[in-house]
Amino acid sequence: MKIILMGIITLLLSSIAFASELTIDQHIDQLLVPIADLFTSIIFYSVDVAGTQFPLIVMWLIIAAVIFTVYFGFLNIRGFSHSCKVIRGDFSNPDDPGEVSHFQALTTALSGTVGLGNIAGVAIAVSIGGPGATFWMIVAGFMGMSTKFLECTLGVKYRHINAQGQVHGGPMYYLKDGLAELGFKKLGKVLASFFAVCCVVASLCGSNMLQSNQAFQQFVIAMGNETSFWADKGWLFGSLLAVVIGVVIIGGIKSIAKVTEKVVPLMAGLYLSAALFVLAYHYTEIPHAVSLIINGAFNPTGVVGGIIGVMIQGFKRSTFSSEAGVGAASIAHATASTKEPVREGYVALLEPFIDTIVICTITALVIVITGAYQTTEGIDGVALTSRAFASVIWWFPYVLSVAVLMFAISTMISWAYYGSIAWGYLVGESKVLDLLYKVVFCMCTALGASVSLNAVIAISDSMFFSMAIANIIGLYLLAPQVKLDLKQYQKTYCPK
Repeated sequence: MKIILMGIITLLLSSIAFASELTIDQHIDQLLVPIADLFTSIIFYSVDVAGTQFPLIVMWLIIAAVIFTVYFGFLNIRGFSHSCKVIRGDFSNPDDPGEVSHFQALTTALSGTVGLGNIAGVAIAVSIGGPGATFWMIVAGFMGMSTKFLECTLGVKYRHINAQGQVHGGPMYYLKDGLAELGFKKLGKVLASFFAVCCVVASLCGSNMLQSNQAFQQFVIAMGNETSFWADKGWLFGSLLAVVIGVVIIGGIKSIAKVTEKVVPLMAGLYLSAALFVLAYHYTEIPHAVSLIINGAFNPTGVVGGIIGVMIQGFKRSTFSSEAGVGAASIAHATASTKEPVREGYVALLEPFIDTIVICTITALVIVITGAYQTTEGIDGVALTSRAFASVIWWFPYVLSVAVLMFAISTMISWAYYGSIAWGYLVGESKVLDLLYKVVFCMCTALGASVSLNAVIAISDSMFFSMAIANIIGLYLLAPQVKLDLKQYQKTYCPK
């Protein structure tokens, strides 16, 4: 089946080359830019706040994160130690229902979040909002830990396990079943379907295409920029990447988990080692960089929108990095082997901490400390991060190419799984329809490498954030149930 899938992908993608007198990349870009503009105008409808356009969807996420942090008594701090114990395996039982271990569930979810949002996304935030955007990214990541706890607890609580032991979980199921228990059956069905549709589109157009796009951009940089053979061959690079993705995702969650538990630690270690080397090289300037970040958060200069504008950029990119409030990660966490939904919620606390508070902060420090953000004309996204590293390690763009490719592949295979579960919820469990989704997913991988960054970012952000609309409504309604479960769990496993 893998050979058939790769053959279909290669045939379909190669046929695009003869569709227009324009280059393939230009043709695809012309098609997607109008769609991107339409999505952006709807999802990011903004209101004027202190002279700055504030997207309502970002406000929706900020308010929810603050409320859940307070509602659960700052569990993002109190529960950190217990989270580490669970990951270590202190409470694991091989007889518990589920498909993967707590660690595998975490790495699968992290592979969907620790991606190019931590490299390209941070560069975008700092280049637009200045160093101060980093501070608000950290704040958003900290509060997002509580949101992630809530949605991933619900993911396990309302998951479905079929006769073959396969798990289907996530917002679709806790919105439908959880709200039905509260007497909101029709509302639950509507919200669940809305989320599933948004998740499918986001998996195809957002967290897939952006990864492919930025992986290609960094690859071209490493290969010689405009003089490279690959400079106008985004479609070819994307096609090869699509074949690799197709081979992995056919195997389902167990195959994906086996890959991510190895790739995530390796890619994070590779990237962080290089980042720490740069920071060590500039260690005398770290206090000044921290000062720029803090001062820039409250007294920004040279950026559009003042404090509100900086805050918006920080929260926006942090949400794209950690996915807290979006709900997609709960699809991966639902597969964990456990009888205690709250226990997996504790595991999920670690995600925003790792991907936003640690990795994004270190990336931002590298960009700020090297001064790369001060002149951004003609470069954006991962290219800005690459330049920051190259200022200290001339050969680092080659290493970054490998890291970015690993980030991209791991993120895409996780989102292929998320999208397939949402797709299955909408159309029913069918091997043929599941294969169809995966073929389309791989084609979008190729398309993503062929469009401009602006178009990809616009579509990616729009579809990604749209999932939070339905998800957060459900979280508000179901939070009291989780709080009762948390109290019972703490009484049993976390006695004072």
